Amino acid sequence: MPLALLALAIGAFGIGTTEFVIMGLLPEVAGDYGVSIPTAGFLVTGYALGVVLGAPLMTVLGTRIPRKRMLMLLMGLFVVGNVVSALAPSFGVMLTGRVVASLAHGAFFGIGSVVAAGLVAPEKKAGAIAMMFTGLTVANVIGVPLGTLVGQTLGWRVTFLIVAGLGVLGLLGIAKLVPELPRPEGLRIRHELAAFRNVQVLLAMAMTVLGFGGVFAAITYITPMMTNVAGFADTSVTWLLVLFGLGMVAGNLIGGKFADRALMPMLYVSLGALAVVLAVFTVTAHNRFAAAVTIALIGALGFATVPPLQKRVLDQAAGAPTLASAVNIGAFNLGNALAAWLGGLVLAAGLGWTAPNWVGAALAGSALVLALVSGALERRTTTRAAGSPVVAAATPEAPVPAHH
Repeated sequence: MPLALLALAIGAFGIGTTEFVIMGLLPEVAGDYGVSIPTAGFLVTGYALGVVLGAPLMTVLGTRIPRKRMLMLLMGLFVVGNVVSALAPSFGVMLTGRVVASLAHGAFFGIGSVVAAGLVAPEKKAGAIAMMFTGLTVANVIGVPLGTLVGQTLGWRVTFLIVAGLGVLGLLGIAKLVPELPRPEGLRIRHELAAFRNVQVLLAMAMTVLGFGGVFAAITYITPMMTNVAGFADTSVTWLLVLFGLGMVAGNLIGGKFADRALMPMLYVSLGALAVVLAVFTVTAHNRFAAAVTIALIGALGFATVPPLQKRVLDQAAGAPTLASAVNIGAFNLGNALAAWLGGLVLAAGLGWTAPNWVGAALAGSALVLALVSGALERRTTTRAAGSPVVAAATPEAPVPAHH
């Protein structure tokens, strides 16, 4: 794997840290600004919505800029957002800094996925994408716990300054290691938008929303579930999240490896197993050891879907993949927000602390159904194309997607 992927992984590590570390620092931030915990929660929601909106916006703005330069600009925006957050004199300014940083998130992973896939041979594309996303998964194992510890001991502002430093490191790495990549000739925003007319692209994005949403339905409420049901102490939750992060790292690498060999079967297995494990979590949540193992499995199976889904979008939007790739990153965050809301609804309805796991299982099961539909449509299209050579030959003027 090229060294350029290391630079992308460093950037991903910084982004992953800043996205998730705020969850462990909400009490400190709320106390400093004199706001309630639910109000401080807007720092999480605002970031997620910024990713959803920023992914297409920043990608569209960057269509006329070479990809390497755009990646550097995005890391620069990320650094600015985190510095603003660290130095913010008021909660409103802090929220603004979070949103500014989030605008870089979706476009960075979207453009970064295209760049990573373009650096390696076609049969290694999913593995290259997984390598970049390793930075995001490792952030949950190392960056988030360390950032939380630093924030609780030295102050949360120090955490955000360190994250800004990681952004600078990522920017320098991209400048040094990522090769100059010319912007595809003749590519306009209308070509990028055309990808959204492809039903397979839309199905892949829907799978992203529902599949990864299933993970967050359970993980968003992991603290009250583990303390009230499994009987863990509050201090143990950090280590449970480290287990979840380790599962994410393993699942991401396994998903990348097998997606290059058999993409759709990998999705069927990972989504199906995720739905089963989330359903089983309603039982295993009552036993500490079983709960810990299940949490690691949820992380592994959830992130095993990321490289294949991202590659699926790249493959289906082959002529102009950048915008579709970025929007798919926004779809992960949309799934997170949707699942957290649905999980909150079942809790508010008094269905018990484990009820969000059923929501997660239903979402993952729905994603599996869409994957099966997508696979069936693809087989039908392939069969039809193979059985009608005359029709295929009669349309030589059909536009050929640009390769890059």
